Amino acid sequence: MGMHGMSTARPYKHVLDRLQEAGLRPTRQRLALGRLLFEGEDRHVTAEQLHAEARHARISVSLATIYNTLHQFTAAGLLREVVVDAGRSYFDTNVHEHHHFFNEETGHLLDIEETRLSVSDLPPPPAGMCISRVDVIVRVARTEPAIKAQAAE
Repeated sequence: MGMHGMSTARPYKHVLDRLQEAGLRPTRQRLALGRLLFEGEDRHVTAEQLHAEARHARISVSLATIYNTLHQFTAAGLLREVVVDAGRSYFDTNVHEHHHFFNEETGHLLDIEETRLSVSDLPPPPAGMCISRVDVIVRVARTEPAIKAQAAE
């Protein structure tokens, strides 16, 4: 049976530990949403996407509760919020320092390897402030050679 058998016996253990380490009370909804978010690969999710996943998994939860939980997880350091546009946020399960590509056509967010980008010559912050983090979002769109070729004619 080994390790795999143990994980099915206590499926919430990993999520429970993460919530408790972050100082969050492990409510039924936080555990259920935590499982959707944290079991598996790192990923970027919107509140609406998580709400759809919760409904698919038969977890009864309102979109308002999803937003509240995502913001609680972010405040506790379990997620990073990546604001792409006003009113459009993704929540990233990878909380380490890194930057993103944003596909403007598909709305897809993709990690940039941290070794690939450096930010230098930052201005000094205002008096009494310090820079807490720098988020770079590189916006990308598909190149369309056929259309560009027609336009050049």
